[in-house]
Amino acid sequence: MSMERKILVCGGTGCISSDSEKIIKNLEILLKHHGQDENVKVVKTGCFGFCGQGPIVKIEPDNVFYVKVGPKDAKDIVEMHIMKNEQVDRILYEDPKTGEKIHEHKDMSFYAKQHRIALRNCGEIDPEDISDYLANKGYEALKKALKQLSRDEVIDTIKKSGLRGRGGGGFPTGLKWEITKNSRDGEQKYVICNADEGDPGAFMDRSILEGDAHSVIEAMAIGGYAMGAQNGVVYIRAEYPLAINRLKIALNQAREKGFLGKDIFGSGFNFDIEIRYGAGAFVCGEETALIHSVEGSRGEPTVKPPYPSECGLNGQPTCVNNVETFANIPPIILNGSEWFASIGTEKSKGTKVFALAGKINNIGLVEVPMGTTLREIVYEIGGGIMDGHKFKAVQTGGPSGGVITEADLDTPIDYESLKEIGSMMGSGGMIVMDENDCMVNIAKFYLDFTQDESCGKCTPCRVGTKRMYEILDRITKGKGVPEDLDNLVQIGNMIKDSALCGLGQTAPNPVLSTLKYFRDEYEDHINKKYCKTGKCKTLVKYSIDPEKCVGCTACARVCPVECIEGAPKKVHVIDHEKCIKCGACYDACKFDAVIRP
Repeated sequence: MSMERKILVCGGTGCISSDSEKIIKNLEILLKHHGQDENVKVVKTGCFGFCGQGPIVKIEPDNVFYVKVGPKDAKDIVEMHIMKNEQVDRILYEDPKTGEKIHEHKDMSFYAKQHRIALRNCGEIDPEDISDYLANKGYEALKKALKQLSRDEVIDTIKKSGLRGRGGGGFPTGLKWEITKNSRDGEQKYVICNADEGDPGAFMDRSILEGDAHSVIEAMAIGGYAMGAQNGVVYIRAEYPLAINRLKIALNQAREKGFLGKDIFGSGFNFDIEIRYGAGAFVCGEETALIHSVEGSRGEPTVKPPYPSECGLNGQPTCVNNVETFANIPPIILNGSEWFASIGTEKSKGTKVFALAGKINNIGLVEVPMGTTLREIVYEIGGGIMDGHKFKAVQTGGPSGGVITEADLDTPIDYESLKEIGSMMGSGGMIVMDENDCMVNIAKFYLDFTQDESCGKCTPCRVGTKRMYEILDRITKGKGVPEDLDNLVQIGNMIKDSALCGLGQTAPNPVLSTLKYFRDEYEDHINKKYCKTGKCKTLVKYSIDPEKCVGCTACARVCPVECIEGAPKKVHVIDHEKCIKCGACYDACKFDAVIRP
């Protein structure tokens, strides 16, 4: 008997951590209890993208979208929606501006401007069931490539599409494939998928592998055919257990169906994929360091040339693309290069997936056409800044990028435009900050990350990032001097010009960009020993205004170290020796009596 309805439940990492698997179990028990288990199928999908509203449940073909669903809500979903065709209003999405309940995701501002290509199947199919992928044109692109296109025609299609590497470098994908194909053609070659996503706040590649691993497998096989490679490697960080598990399931299913292995589609083409685990080294996102790690050596970059396309894994020609790049390949082969090239801008074609995080109302994964402005992403898709606070900056490109201020919010997102304003596309992390974020502290956070992740092979990165971090640490502790700012610029530019790989060459970007746009904050830290946001705790000294204090005791009640003295209806006093500067008293006071200078 055919299923009349499907209940799609998000099974991404975020929603699983919020009990989505209990929701699935409860739905299945209730459906069976009401005799509906033959008519309604519960499907565990990948990430829907709208992480801030998870767990998410979608009913098809009704196209009703429920948000922030808990295990107890399964009862109403079954007994009201499934049994009585009545929507459960309390778990429908509520528009924060109008207060209107919205039941179809296409009408939500978060989804309205998105164009899903790389994420096309995430949240739509069961990633552990290959039949779901096949029902959505799965492996048809591989069949078309092997049966209808020559190797050169496949590469020409990718070149004409304008697809560029989504891992951050933006190198033309078709050109990389062509160079690899022409390098010692006829010899052993490798296709590597870089799934070593390490940027703080980035979770694009993980979500694609969790929700649609078959699209990456199919793309790697297409690339292998085009370049003349028979072996593929997925290099994935071991901290992604769910993605690894679903990737293993997908690989086994693909082999069982004959989409991997010998004589695929009777074409005589052989191709298979193995998994190699990364230990979480950020530098292994750089392709030569990644290759060394796959080989079992220390993950350190080497000077290029020779490039991996000429001499890579085991000394053989090797093509390295990241997960999102591969996810775009099957639809390009099926729909043609002109289709993909019609999306985006003149030099940046197609779409880009961003992990939208930070002080933003709508947290999650967004996929938008290249050329979409930052303002559209922040205020329309992202729903604006949390709690009505003021936008301050957005960090794109993670530790490799820079901050973008309100003055540049109308900048179209493409490779060239972001570089012009001192940032970069990067892999797609996008962290939004408000007026309560200290830009000196933010720069220090990223330098702490990059100097810790430096492999140490080259002196500019190994020593230079350490020196920059030490200067920033002094500044945030009130020990900075005016010369520190010039030293930061000088050291930063030196590292950019002389570091061996992309990690070192881009590490100074967060510092240099925050210095450019928020120099006044640095000067306040140095000259006034003052952090206006209170994030640099050493520079904060809370006190109580005796004229405003009414003795309500709210501040004393929330103080975790009991450093506030005072009787009810009497002026309270903070003991600065005991104070740990947590800010709890500042947040608790309703009379603005607690002062944070």
